[in-house]
Amino acid sequence: MAFLPAEVIKSKRNGKELSPEEIETFIAGYSQGHIPDYQMSALLMAIFFKGMSPTETLSLTRAMLHSGEVIDFSFVPGFKVDKHSTGGVGDKTSLILGPIVAAAGVPVPMISGRGLGHTGGTLDKLESIPGFNTQLDLKTFKDFIAKNKICFIGQTKEICPADKKIYALRDVTATVESLPLICASIMSKKLAEGIDGLVLDVKCGSGAFMKTPDDAEKLAQQLMDIAKGYGKKVIALITNMDQPLGRFAGNSLEIEECLEIMSGKTHLSPAGHDLYLDTRELSLWLSAHMLHMAGRTPSAQAGYDLAANILASGQALKKFEELCCIHGGNLSALPRPKHKLSALAETSGFIQNMNTESIGVAGILIRAGRAQTTDLIEPTAGIEFHAKIGDPIRSGDPIFTLFGDHPELLQAARPLLSSAVNISLQKPKTPSLIFKTLE
Repeated sequence: MAFLPAEVIKSKRNGKELSPEEIETFIAGYSQGHIPDYQMSALLMAIFFKGMSPTETLSLTRAMLHSGEVIDFSFVPGFKVDKHSTGGVGDKTSLILGPIVAAAGVPVPMISGRGLGHTGGTLDKLESIPGFNTQLDLKTFKDFIAKNKICFIGQTKEICPADKKIYALRDVTATVESLPLICASIMSKKLAEGIDGLVLDVKCGSGAFMKTPDDAEKLAQQLMDIAKGYGKKVIALITNMDQPLGRFAGNSLEIEECLEIMSGKTHLSPAGHDLYLDTRELSLWLSAHMLHMAGRTPSAQAGYDLAANILASGQALKKFEELCCIHGGNLSALPRPKHKLSALAETSGFIQNMNTESIGVAGILIRAGRAQTTDLIEPTAGIEFHAKIGDPIRSGDPIFTLFGDHPELLQAARPLLSSAVNISLQKPKTPSLIFKTLE
């Protein structure tokens, strides 16, 4: 019997479970150009409304994974491990944990993404370093992992081409917010890396895609189920994105923050606490689970202790400098912004909460992020955070400082930042950084 795409669409529209063969044939047909965009869009919308079973989601992941090349790292000794974050504002942990884990002798192959919307992207941060080339071919990627234990590249034309085509359709058909589609997109790319294990950082809160810990846990569990279905080791941390992570959001500014952390420096807020603390702690705990998963340490706590020693000794900084060297990056030429503008507190009290998504949108307005994939990013644009939730603040004190090369954009974004913070007379409870660990 001939394969009829319309019948598959009808089945899913009516809430029926699709067979692995139906899913794989549909995805293969779309990848090869035999099924048009309008039929793929119809299937995506049916999935959006009717969902997918775990078996269907695993089949969709498999079909997307095998639409391109799956990297074989069997020639590289040891356990290969990566980390994936669902994204947030100021999230730069990959730039610290990658060097830590690689310095411990564990290979870390990373196929990373660019920022879209209010969340930042690892590739954009690295490319703010003059000369840093993330568009390496797969042979070079494999060679660097074998020799240096670490390499960051973007998705190539060989890796999950079906995902690349489908993601573009999801963006324009309002089907991005579908858990099966999200999980298949994330995991097909991660499995294509040839890794043995994965640590997930699933964020929740005002600056995350998932707004509550319960929703974040549902997403984490689905991602973990796919990884387990492929026989991979996996662990997930549910982490807080109710406020920006660290001191900076913005590409070259986040590189600067990472360099300071890897150099052992601190930066105290007016309230007296280290604004690098949350970035450092989350990077260490993610590293800890990667090291433990790889068998490098007998426990996660031992992994944390090893990671902290590697960071304090300067080994992570040395590995990051090595990473920049192999990618052609020149850290000594890191660009600096031409202009800055502060957003001041309008009243005195304590920082009660933040609308982190609005802070991320302010970053888009000053060109630190992109609203569309075609938008150009300015590497020096960004935002500095002078206070965290629970900090005392006085009227007239700076809460944020905007940086960039266009003062008119900084002026336009400042009101959005000012409205993104609530100040009250009552001191709130200090928020947790890590809500839960799923094993």
